[in-house]
Amino acid sequence: MELNILVGLVIAAVLISLLAAAINILREYERGIVFTLGRFTGVRGPGFILLIPVVQEIVRVDLRTITQDVPTQDVISLDNVSVRVNAVIYFRVLDPQKAILEVEDFAQATSELAQTTLRSVLGKHELDEMLAERDKLNRDIQEILDSQTDRWGIKVSNVEIKHVDLDDSMVRAIAKQAEAERIRRAKVINATGEQQAAQKIAEAAKILATETQGMQLRYLSALQDIAGGERGTTIVFPFPMDMVRGLIPGLDDADGRSSGKG
Repeated sequence: MELNILVGLVIAAVLISLLAAAINILREYERGIVFTLGRFTGVRGPGFILLIPVVQEIVRVDLRTITQDVPTQDVISLDNVSVRVNAVIYFRVLDPQKAILEVEDFAQATSELAQTTLRSVLGKHELDEMLAERDKLNRDIQEILDSQTDRWGIKVSNVEIKHVDLDDSMVRAIAKQAEAERIRRAKVINATGEQQAAQKIAEAAKILATETQGMQLRYLSALQDIAGGERGTTIVFPFPMDMVRGLIPGLDDADGRSSGKG
């Protein structure tokens, strides 16, 4: 009697385990690659999947976007500067059948391909381009990866270069270059300002040369500025009478009468 109970329990356990193996539930973002006696027999899911135990097996594939860090790579730029670069890639499975049948581990294969592509693309550019044109480099890397992973059913949607690390000597050299560029720009701006000021002074001189009274007023204004700046100091300047004649009406007539009397 006890033997029959034990046999019954064993049979029940086997049936329960077979039933558990036969029933599979796939989430909305999952697909199942079904193999029957080792041969591919279709893509299932999402939802409830019933398999024949022992005869059939299923491999689950996640269709969500996968974020993967690309390990830091040593890159020599086109202008022979050694830098360390790392990046992050975003990809997802479009064709579960290809992702399982065409490559052993699609995530690892995509990561390895991203590393070699990163070194290859960045090695064709100078350091200034790596630092200033990251968006363009990101697009170039993404397009190359996407074209090569298409045969695996993988879509690389984006690539972002995270860091471009330089050694201390190169950082100091770039700082010196930036400082020299700032000095150059300051000198250019100063020279441009002096050129514009000289042009305005030349234009003003031409106007004053044609207006005698304007020149006289400018002379008087300069004297007033000098006198106001140094209070308590007497400054004597020669004062041409021609300027006074232009400013005081009737002075010419008085001078003429005085000359006549003499």
